[in-house]
Amino acid sequence: MNQMKKSRAAVLNIGLLATPEGRQAKAGAEQGHIRILKDAYVLAEDGVVVAVGTGQPNAQWMEGADAVDAAGRLVTPGLVDAHTHLVFGGWRAHELQQKLSGVPYLEILAKGGGILSTVRETRAAGEDALAEKAGLALDGMLGQGTTTAEAKSGYGLSLGDELKQLSVVKRLNRSHAVDLVPTLMAAHAVPEEYRADRRAYVDLVIKQIIPAAAGEGLAEFCDVFCETGVFSPEEAREILLAGQRAGLQSKIHADEIDAIGGSELAGELGAVSAEHLIAMRDSGIRALKAGGVIACLLPATSFYLGKPYARARGLIAAGVPVAVASDFNPGSCPSHSLQLCMNLASWQYRMQPEEILTAVTLNAAAAIGRAETVGSTEPGKLADLVVWEADSLDYLMYRFGSNLARAVLKRGKVVAGRL
Repeated sequence: MNQMKKSRAAVLNIGLLATPEGRQAKAGAEQGHIRILKDAYVLAEDGVVVAVGTGQPNAQWMEGADAVDAAGRLVTPGLVDAHTHLVFGGWRAHELQQKLSGVPYLEILAKGGGILSTVRETRAAGEDALAEKAGLALDGMLGQGTTTAEAKSGYGLSLGDELKQLSVVKRLNRSHAVDLVPTLMAAHAVPEEYRADRRAYVDLVIKQIIPAAAGEGLAEFCDVFCETGVFSPEEAREILLAGQRAGLQSKIHADEIDAIGGSELAGELGAVSAEHLIAMRDSGIRALKAGGVIACLLPATSFYLGKPYARARGLIAAGVPVAVASDFNPGSCPSHSLQLCMNLASWQYRMQPEEILTAVTLNAAAAIGRAETVGSTEPGKLADLVVWEADSLDYLMYRFGSNLARAVLKRGKVVAGRL
């Protein structure tokens, strides 16, 4: 019997190929160690990288291959967005004036705004409407170089509506070029109907929502907003342990506004990632290091809210792997541009271009359990690539406000942009 011929693709004439290497997160000085190849090529079969080299590839291998000419441009792995709240109803532009007037986020939330405003819109929306809206956002993300992304629930805050959000993520993962990784975040806020009995809501999350999401295969991770006025460290511990019992790995929104012990809890439980970390204490850094936790930093949220920036240099110096993500959501970061986050990581975190590349590729992939398949350009991984309108990583971090992604490849095929 004749074997089916494998599809072949090649990206040629790469001026500079920049990629981290490996299948796990990089920390400390290693975060800035990447592979640089000049005059390079990447070869792929059936969407998987089979060779990376310099000069021109074997002419016989190239017969029948689809070739993409990078024309001397910079090429990197596809970007990985390790923290998004992709699926939601409505927007929150109506809160802009409150924010500009200095009304604190927790005060907006206490008055039924913030997350709770989006909960009402999300509950009212059907699956088709949510999928259409999220799909448009994914189109924008893909066009800017994001080829893999995490997507959290957390705007349903009921059994049916949390599962509805996760079902949309599953549906889009099947239909869209961007690969999605689902996270259950039913512990995003206490819904209005449970304000008088928050314990009952914690029980609902633990006894019904987590088992249902895990049992139906709709989530891989469980996340909690551990913050003043939201969920305490004790409640977060209960919820995350319940998630672990159900087979969901732990993530935690920690120390965004107040340092109440979220990062320390992440280290104690061995969470895959702790996210935000703006107000983190030294004890939190030590806990992340001891627990092998990836720090997922969200600079565009600090920018949008006018808040301090997380201590990226301190984390790197302490040997904690740093990922950088968008935090795309309708309230505190209505932007899905990882390119902007890369710029901010350069200016505000004082990260080096090589560290930033690792933060938005390999470390981000590790933060969502995908470092075995994406996050670097090397044999055995998916041929997810970005051809940039740039000739160096310095130029990529230097330019802002423009989309520099000339073409985006998913599994070796151009899916956005053109050459």
